[in-house]
Amino acid sequence: MSAVAEDAAGAADAPAEALPEPTPLLSPREGLPAVVSDEAALAQTVRAFAAGSGPVAVDAERASGYRYVPRAYLVQLRRAGAGTALIDPLGVPDLSALGVALADAEWVLHAASQDIPSLRGVGMAPPRVFDTELAGRLLGLPRVGLGPLVEAQLGFRLEKGHSAADWSTRPLPEPWLHYAALDVELLLELRDRLEAHLAAAGKLEWARQEFAYVAAMADPAPRSDPWRRTSGLHRVRDLRRQAVVRELWQERDAVAQERDIAPGRVLTDAAIIQAASAQPRSVPELEALPGFRGRGARRRSSRWAAAVGRALALPEAELPQPLGRDADVPPPSARQWPARDAAAAGRLAAVRAAVAELAERHTVPAENLVPPDAVRRLCWRPPDDLSEQSVAAELNGFGARPWQVELVAGPLCAALRQTKR
Repeated sequence: MSAVAEDAAGAADAPAEALPEPTPLLSPREGLPAVVSDEAALAQTVRAFAAGSGPVAVDAERASGYRYVPRAYLVQLRRAGAGTALIDPLGVPDLSALGVALADAEWVLHAASQDIPSLRGVGMAPPRVFDTELAGRLLGLPRVGLGPLVEAQLGFRLEKGHSAADWSTRPLPEPWLHYAALDVELLLELRDRLEAHLAAAGKLEWARQEFAYVAAMADPAPRSDPWRRTSGLHRVRDLRRQAVVRELWQERDAVAQERDIAPGRVLTDAAIIQAASAQPRSVPELEALPGFRGRGARRRSSRWAAAVGRALALPEAELPQPLGRDADVPPPSARQWPARDAAAAGRLAAVRAAVAELAERHTVPAENLVPPDAVRRLCWRPPDDLSEQSVAAELNGFGARPWQVELVAGPLCAALRQTKR
């Protein structure tokens, strides 16, 4: 265990009275800035941040769970010499000039992979990243949310009451703006503290590789069959019922796009699975199902019933086809492996045990030591030639970083070989 992790574990085990009480951070040190919502104010902000120095703290607030498109509804920045800025992308949708002004700076974000796609959507693509959440994970710290990290590393307590708010709301309430400004208030100081810990733990190069990977990560490509991610689909084996899931999913998605509402607020996955199981033949039969009794679902009963009717009328040739083992899709859920492929389930158990041992040895969460998807793909269809080199090549192809491959390729190869005996 690293010295940093030992310190963190010791603090977690210490009696509450032995820990210093964190100082509540209630407002930005220079006061709450006015929200930038027109081109003149944006131009002034661009000049100020271009003239600033050092890394820039960046955050974005979305309306996840409320809106269909995960766009940025507020962008927060802080930089030495420029102070804090709160920018409303509804008033100034194109922030590319700001992105250009910060093109030579390191961008400090918390959970960068969540924010980068929405930042790109407004014209801001980070050239270099320092991810404070990822740094905390690599250090093996027990709590890596922004609030706990700021509290443990800097001794301040952030108010985190608005993280799940509907940030598409206008006007934005002042308490929300205070919360948003405070999200970048101490991010630069936190970055410096975590970088020092990474260097002391011998993990700074690991972090640099991870940060470069996050900054270069492409936005997710559209899935060929997104309806297959419907929660509970694994219980629907009949192809006709799967067709009901597909038609209802597509109808729900169309409604969600039309109204810019998160799909789950239009119709739940559970309701879709209920309809697939029951195969209702009329609107009254559909409305009798628990998932369709709410006012929102009943308002569109005719659309849902029509979707079910289309699925039930499809000829056999147009039903969803089973995914073959060689299809370029993720392996099935691990809980299905024992029934579908006992040998693969055995490989996965052995490899997971090896990963867990390595993760404990290096004080890194298993999911950060090697991508879980890479582990599943490797175990579902391992290379014919089980050598350390072939395993390393597979892991590289699945997106593992060089430091990860160096640590895990040998032990994972050994675990796979054991399952063949």
